[in-house]
Formats: sequence, structure tokens, C-alpha cells
Amino acid sequence: MTGMGDSEHQNGFASLHVGYVQGASAVVGCRSGTPLSLLTPRARGSSVWAYTSSFGGGMVAGDEIKIDVTIDPGAICFLGSQASNKIYRNPAGLPCTHELRAKVGAESLLVLAPDPVQCFAEASYEQTQVFRLAAGANLVMVDWLSAGRLSRGERWAFQRYQSRNEIYSGDRLVVLDAIDLDGGSALTNRFSAGRFNCFATAIILGPALVTFAKDLLTQIAEQPIIPQHSEIITASPVGDGALLRIAGMSIEEVGRAIYRCLQFAPGLLKDDPWLRKW
Repeated sequence: MTGMGDSEHQNGFASLHVGYVQGASAVVGCRSGTPLSLLTPRARGSSVWAYTSSFGGGMVAGDEIKIDVTIDPGAICFLGSQASNKIYRNPAGLPCTHELRAKVGAESLLVLAPDPVQCFAEASYEQTQVFRLAAGANLVMVDWLSAGRLSRGERWAFQRYQSRNEIYSGDRLVVLDAIDLDGGSALTNRFSAGRFNCFATAIILGPALVTFAKDLLTQIAEQPIIPQHSEIITASPVGDGALLRIAGMSIEEVGRAIYRCLQFAPGLLKDDPWLRKW
């Protein structure tokens, strides 16, 4: 169901509630407000598919987006985006902000895999995502950004990019991953992108994903190091899960790497949301 509520839901607020109803995952609550739209093309089945979208294709200075996600015990949800999240220039000095808070129930699965953030020249963007996992909950999270509009010469030309991901198991913080980048001088001072134009982080966590995480850690550790290669993938253990870092020279290259690393996900979702994407 969709609809508008109080004033909180009128300005950049969205909520998604996925339940487990009569043997299937199902959307039991969905609402959104301008400039954010939340689409649910697959509202019931072995897994629910939902996508965020925004009017105008991105965020302008001062836009604030807040998303609340609840996945009930036993439910499975894929949450992506309709396209890359474009962050337009920021002449007023006001950052665009994105906040997502997710509660993932026991024996459930949330796959959060949006398209990358693309910051235009002079853009400023702040993102916070907080995940609270019940015992037995499972999470796959992808968070990535591109260098900007390369065809316009806007390579790492944003003012600032901040991203913070927190994952809790019960009340215990198990993952804290944060990035804080200053643009403009990014290539020569605090952050050197080198030849790369896209970076991604992927986190795989939960008892149903232990085998997949271990296999990925082993596979990536066995890959040879190739100097000046167009793609680099590293992996670190996080509890019984894995944290992946991917760097590539294009969005398409990094997207294909993400797909390879998450090739187990379509089996869990009972279909492939990336089939016609990469």
C-alpha cells in the first residue's frame, strides 16, 4: 500500500515494511514523499523487490532524504535504485543528506544494492546508514561512488563526500565503515584516486551467508596481484562475514565485479535483479 501521512512523510521521507505472510515475502507497508519515490514492482513472492527513485534524477543542494526499512522475521527483500544517485552542484553551500535506518528480523535477508552515488562538480553529500540485525538476520550491503561526469571533465571535482555505515547485532556494534573525502585537491592531498574512477564497498554478514563469505575470502586471497591492473578487489573478514573493497576505472567495470562477487544472491532471492543491468 502507498500513501501520504503526516508532515514528516511529505518531504523526502520513505518507509518500507516487508513481512512474511502466508508463506511468502510481501510488502505490508510502503510510503514516500517528494523528492523521493519508492517503487515496489515485485510486492509479493519468494522475495520482495523495491527501488528508490527521485524526481529530477538526483538531489540538489539542501535536499534531505530519510528511509526507514523493516524486514520481518523470515522475509527476503532486495532494495536497489532506479539509477545512479546524482548529486548536483552546491552553490549555496548546503549539503545533500541521505539517511537510511534498517531493522532486519531473525532468519530474514536484506540485500541493499543501489546504483552508485555520482557527485557533480561543487556537490556536497553526506550519507548515514544504520542496520540493526536480530539474531539470525542476514545482510548484503553495497555502497559505492563514482568520480563524477568524466565527459564534462568533472573528475573528483565535488566539494565533499561523506559516508558512514553502522551495523549492529543486537546492541553490539559489529561494523563501522566511514569515508570522508574532500574534492578538488583530492588527487594530490588527502585522497589519491590514481587511475581509478569508481570505488565500492560490499559487506556480507549473517549465518545464511557464512559459506559464501568464506568462499569469497579464499578466492580473492588467491588472486594474483597484477601491477597497473584496471581493477583491484580486496577482502577482509568481519566476524563470520566479509568486507570487500573494489576499485575500477569505470562504473561498468566495478558493477560487473560486484555482480561476480554477489553471484550467490540471485539464488537466495529466487531471481536475478541484475540480469538486465550489468
